Amino acid sequence: MSSVAPQQKVLLRPLTIADLPMVMLIEEELFAPDMWTEAMLRDELSRPQSRYYLVAEAEEQIVGYAGLVTYRDEGHIATLAVRKTFQGNGIGALLLDALLAEADHRVNRVLLEVRADNPVPQQLYRSRGFAEIGRRPNYYPFSGADAVVMSRG
Repeated sequence: MSSVAPQQKVLLRPLTIADLPMVMLIEEELFAPDMWTEAMLRDELSRPQSRYYLVAEAEEQIVGYAGLVTYRDEGHIATLAVRKTFQGNGIGALLLDALLAEADHRVNRVLLEVRADNPVPQQLYRSRGFAEIGRRPNYYPFSGADAVVMSRG
């Protein structure tokens, strides 16, 4: 199991088209069968005025990514992912904090959906001021998992 040693730096930088092969591997590792497609991510990257996507690099590789979508005065955490072997090292929190800092410049409220059966990210979101405002039954189409809808602001 890999981990980020305390002296190891995690670099956050904008997600690029060149990063998509590695991002797709992480998508499959974490989210199959409910994963995004490469075409969906390419479409997201084609809209920089309302999209903000980052990757996290550690040990000279992409270990996570996250995205924010903004609509007028509302933002939406579209995705947040950290490779399993790097989870528990604060990388998800770094990505989320960067998205929220960007959201603070753009919007008044941030929403997200998270799998109801995945308590770890739910706790991270709560620690950053998100609260549950509802549920979406069968939100994830292939697995049938429910989503918890959370809001901040």
